[in-house]
Amino acid sequence: MADSRKKDLLLPYLRALKKVMVSGPYLATIQPVVNSLFFNQLVVRTRNFGRITWLGKPIWQNVLDLWTIQETIFEVKPSLIIESGTNRGGSAYFYAQLFDLMGHGQVITIDIHRLHDLSHPRIQFVIGSSLDDSVLETVREAVARNPGPVMVILDSDHRAAFVRQEMERLAPFVTPSSFMLVQDGVVDVLPIFRRGRPGPLVAIKEFLRTHREFEVDQARTDRFLITHHPSGWLKRVR
Repeated sequence: MADSRKKDLLLPYLRALKKVMVSGPYLATIQPVVNSLFFNQLVVRTRNFGRITWLGKPIWQNVLDLWTIQETIFEVKPSLIIESGTNRGGSAYFYAQLFDLMGHGQVITIDIHRLHDLSHPRIQFVIGSSLDDSVLETVREAVARNPGPVMVILDSDHRAAFVRQEMERLAPFVTPSSFMLVQDGVVDVLPIFRRGRPGPLVAIKEFLRTHREFEVDQARTDRFLITHHPSGWLKRVR
């Protein structure tokens, strides 16, 4: 049978299928499954975004989430971003260059190891654990030098117990109407990451039970349908 003839025969069925798929009940049921399947394939194809670069520098970030981060930084215009989890340095470099374009802002980024040779006048690299008192004192000094909105981004050890402690230690630095972004709650969502559970999403839920000054900004989480940071955008509302 000719291809055109096959298409003519299938067309009514395709139209009917489309009509069913866009209906409310069906869409509500199937969309999360479709999103999850696509997300899983995207993670596999990109090696969990492990080969993504920013101006040649490794930046281990979901590019869709990175765009939301860029929009949020411009909206909040923080004087300081506190990042836990420097890794290869690309994300701190990205934030610093956004600040270059905006004409203000500093980054203090924390990790237990230095895995890069990056430098930038807007970045202060701190070696140590984000839970150490000495590191927290360095953060306080950076906050004092940079009065204005403060944003916190957590991207280090993703085990629930560690994230929970990290949130308690760094949340007080977040200023009203700014954000604490807790990254990689996807560990608790996608089956491909199940070995890392319990992860950040568990810590987020526990934290919100006792910290009513923070709320999940669901619109940022849902910006592109899939995200590495489910419920991760925590806005300080009071």
